[in-house]
Amino acid sequence: MTENERKKPAAGAGGEGEEIIRVRLPNKRNRETFGSAELMLGANHIKVRCFDGVTRTGRIKGKIKKKVWIREGDVLIVVPWSFQDEKCDIIYRYTKPQIEWLRKNRYL
Repeated sequence: MTENERKKPAAGAGGEGEEIIRVRLPNKRNRETFGSAELMLGANHIKVRCFDGVTRTGRIKGKIKKKVWIREGDVLIVVPWSFQDEKCDIIYRYTKPQIEWLRKNRYL
């Protein structure tokens, strides 16, 4: 099992069957970092507190805009803009089991 996988008991299996859940980690080469959604600004923009200590205005990429709802308090992966450090793109939102796995393995 790699560091990006987690085993979880399957529902109703009595703990015998295990389901593997993949957890996506930020790619440092692409300047990706963890962030937390703080305030919904409207028009697909969110105030994001990044884990590098900077509060940025995040833009929800069109790829995830139609698939995933993002709420205040969600843990995200963001990519800061290279030409404006106070802005970023939101590219991924973690689910509750993924957040638990990240905390258990000390990524958060």
